[in-house]
Amino acid sequence: MSVEQIALMAVILLVAYVIRGITGFGSGLISVPLLALILPLKFVVPLALLLDFTASMVMGSFNFGRVKWSEIGVLIPFSILGVALGTSLLVNLPSGPVMIALAGFVFVFAIRSVFNIRGDKLIARGWAVPAALTGDGRRVVWHWGPPYVIYLTHRIHDKSDLRATFSALFFADGMSRIVSFLIAGLLMSAKVWTAYFAALPLMLGGLYLGGRAHVGLSPSLMTRLVGVLLLVSSVSLLFKALHA
Repeated sequence: MSVEQIALMAVILLVAYVIRGITGFGSGLISVPLLALILPLKFVVPLALLLDFTASMVMGSFNFGRVKWSEIGVLIPFSILGVALGTSLLVNLPSGPVMIALAGFVFVFAIRSVFNIRGDKLIARGWAVPAALTGDGRRVVWHWGPPYVIYLTHRIHDKSDLRATFSALFFADGMSRIVSFLIAGLLMSAKVWTAYFAALPLMLGGLYLGGRAHVGLSPSLMTRLVGVLLLVSSVSLLFKALHA
């Protein structure tokens, strides 16, 4: 990589993990598409996976007591079924219309969050079923599981509890993906591991800065920031659908 590419990569990763430090998610949504503009996807995705997994582990260790394990426990069984469902839909349905429909769904909830009109009433826990079933289809069509994010933001109103629960959920997901990437040989590249260790200070620095910003963030602003990330995801998904 040239000096310019390294500098751009550093800026992208720092910004991505500042956002992750604030909200508990979203680093992959920012880093993967931007890094893929200058680097091969087979390099970018494993690198982002290792950094995100480490970020989840770091954030989880500092916020373990704030994780809402009861919410995660409801999601996990149906998320396993969601893997099979997502794969089946990909095989049997045209991907374009499915992604457009999902983009529209996420867009509606994004707008509700951006304008903070979701209300304070908790949604029923039964909504965990469709959130998990569609959320774990993200291995096929999603970046990082927007249905999970939508569900949890309507179940957990404390911003720090929400961030901790996101981190714990994506830690479990990252572990399963690391196993699959190891089996596929995608983590056997010395270049990926060299970049990972070189990027660790940036990732940790971003988490620190994001954590400091999180402390001073009002709950309403946190909700709007989550909405912006969901909005970016819906637009990205629509773009993919139209160019599939």
